[in-house]
Amino acid sequence: MIRFEHRNLLANPYLSRAIPSSRLVDFAEKVKSARQEILSDRKAGILGFYDLPEQDTARITDFVASLPAKFESMVVLGIGGSALGNKALYNALKTEASLKRKVYVYDNVDPVYLHEILSELDLEKTVFNVVTKSGTTAETMSGYMILLDLLKRKFPGDYHKRMIITTDKEKGFLRQVVKAEGFPSFVVPDNVGGRFSVLTDVGLLSSAFAGIDIKALLKGAADMRKLSETADITQNPPLLNGLLHFLYMREGKNISVMMPYSNSLYDFADWYRQLWAESLGKRYDTQNREIFVGQTPVKALGTTDQHSQVQLYTQGPNDKVITFLTVEQWNHDYIIPDIHPEREEVNYLGGKKLSQLLNAERLATEFALCQAQRPNANLIFPQLSADNLGAAIMMYQIQTVFTGKLLNINPLDQPGVEAGKIATYALMGKKGYDAQRKEIEAYQNQ
Repeated sequence: MIRFEHRNLLANPYLSRAIPSSRLVDFAEKVKSARQEILSDRKAGILGFYDLPEQDTARITDFVASLPAKFESMVVLGIGGSALGNKALYNALKTEASLKRKVYVYDNVDPVYLHEILSELDLEKTVFNVVTKSGTTAETMSGYMILLDLLKRKFPGDYHKRMIITTDKEKGFLRQVVKAEGFPSFVVPDNVGGRFSVLTDVGLLSSAFAGIDIKALLKGAADMRKLSETADITQNPPLLNGLLHFLYMREGKNISVMMPYSNSLYDFADWYRQLWAESLGKRYDTQNREIFVGQTPVKALGTTDQHSQVQLYTQGPNDKVITFLTVEQWNHDYIIPDIHPEREEVNYLGGKKLSQLLNAERLATEFALCQAQRPNANLIFPQLSADNLGAAIMMYQIQTVFTGKLLNINPLDQPGVEAGKIATYALMGKKGYDAQRKEIEAYQNQ
């Protein structure tokens, strides 16, 4: 199981200005209330991600087993929650698990990006997975139309075997397309929002295709869910981390930095960034009072960003909470050869492992932050594995909902995203948006 080391989020001899542990007791009633709200939401079927560890994965694994062996690559078309989880899982495990099949994620409307992906692929050996619950997401549907046209022209006899649709179970445009065209299809559940959907068909299909053990993913998630029910909050990683971030927000620390010391986990930080930002960044609380709350998530990469961001973190504004992601055991490593034993500038590196240097730099950064009185935590992965990734995903999903309850907001909606969608529809000439288009034209011409 992953381990959450939180000592530098609480006052200690090396970080005297951190939050005292007594503050945890002061908020015991608020924590109890938030837990009760979550329990009520679970009983009402609102928090569907809690129940995902029990799902039957046979429909996914059987489908993947039935695919022709010639399919060596999958391209996922999605954006936001329909894309980031796929990238996080695949890129975390593609090397550690020696995955044989490749997963690409087209999650932007950048034409050069699409060209680059297609240039790397052998279309004969590629299957496409379109992921959008509504079937109307402009970014995803534009890619779908371009690629379906390409497949129809290149493979007129069996194009429908080369595209998978993951969408709403019963309604929406793409569900109609599935019925008309006979595409294989999977489901985005009604009670699991996009940014919480990585452990649904949305993320599990591409993972199973690549060769990730999706049962282990769900087992890790189940283990973390059980841990989140621990009464002692100091032994409960998602609730403890959520409470501490909430308390630091109250002290003006409105930036949350996630800094993996592993390139493999960089996309996990991207996934977290959407989850934390879209869930907690709210203008109104549940009583419709204007509060403008939220904590801005930032990602950094160790050791790379020791040379670009850590200067700011140690000596700039003390407005951040920093979380390291650390890997203890690596499936691949290198010994640094002692090529210059006579030179003290570099001979101290000779004979050391590259991973040893990486984790020494992480500890050094932690120590420097403590000296500068900057709160930090460490999420430790004994190794990169499917079960540990599943546990980390469930930890942050539960933490996010719990923190939303502490803030008295709805962590499941995203009303601030809709204005941009409507403006895009207007600019692209979608029927029914003439008034909005005139408003935007007036803005452009001012």
